[in-house]
Amino acid sequence: MGEATEFEELRPLLFSIAYRMLGSVGEAEDAVQETWLRYAASPVVPESLKAYLATTVTRISIDVLRSARVRREAYVGPWLPEPLLDDPYEDPARAAELADSLSMAALVLLERLSPLERSVFVLREVFAFGFDDIATATGRSQAACRQLLVRARRHMDEGRPRFATDQGERDELARRFFDAMAQGDMEGLRSLLSADVQLVGDGGGKAPQLARAVAGDRNVARLLATVHPLMARTGITCTPRRINGQPGALFRDRDGKILRTFVLDVLDGRIRTIRSVINPDKLTHLGPVADPWAVDQEVRRARRRSG
Repeated sequence: MGEATEFEELRPLLFSIAYRMLGSVGEAEDAVQETWLRYAASPVVPESLKAYLATTVTRISIDVLRSARVRREAYVGPWLPEPLLDDPYEDPARAAELADSLSMAALVLLERLSPLERSVFVLREVFAFGFDDIATATGRSQAACRQLLVRARRHMDEGRPRFATDQGERDELARRFFDAMAQGDMEGLRSLLSADVQLVGDGGGKAPQLARAVAGDRNVARLLATVHPLMARTGITCTPRRINGQPGALFRDRDGKILRTFVLDVLDGRIRTIRSVINPDKLTHLGPVADPWAVDQEVRRARRRSG
């Protein structure tokens, strides 16, 4: 088996590590590509190729995170991860950990951690790497990595969301939510939202949006029931789709170009958080992207016509 073939077999794992570290599809793909370039150029014949490549992609991701800190601190409005439709890595023995760590809520929580805490948490809690490999990947002792994990777990547990366990119930709730939104049914929407629901929008200053943040079932229901029927009149479609392992939807303009994504967090049979990504830079990996400013103008015209 050639080194390229061996690398390709491990590519899904490497991407999944990098994406959870970085919250960016493009940056994760770049990290994996850089991992390949370093591996192909190295004379080292590793005892464990999996551990060697995981170490390399982790170190690259740590460097990217450190350099990205300043950019993210200067980011306009709330920062959300780039939406991921499908995780290429599967491991039945780690299915629960992989699914939980992929959610937007978990990725937002990971942003609270230092790059080293984040790497230790991802490698240990999500992918079950041994502390010897984690120490090699991070350049820290095993004892230091155990302490980093303790701190990371504490930060994550303080804000970790508790999703409904029945996927079927979550999908049915999402179906009713998107139906009520399309119909402009404010009371129908309110019945599906928790009292303290939050709608969080990530436009990055590069797109108009419903709002950066709206809280409370009445406010969120009123906004969605008012705006989305107008959007539908301009040819915008809403297609339910699992995103980051959660119920969500892709919104497209009349030409089929991606406008935004919605992802729903469900807790105790109610929608707790709605996360919307409309920053076009974060949607390009999904396909051709709509012009959000042109769509906004068209929706505004539709609103004026409706009186």
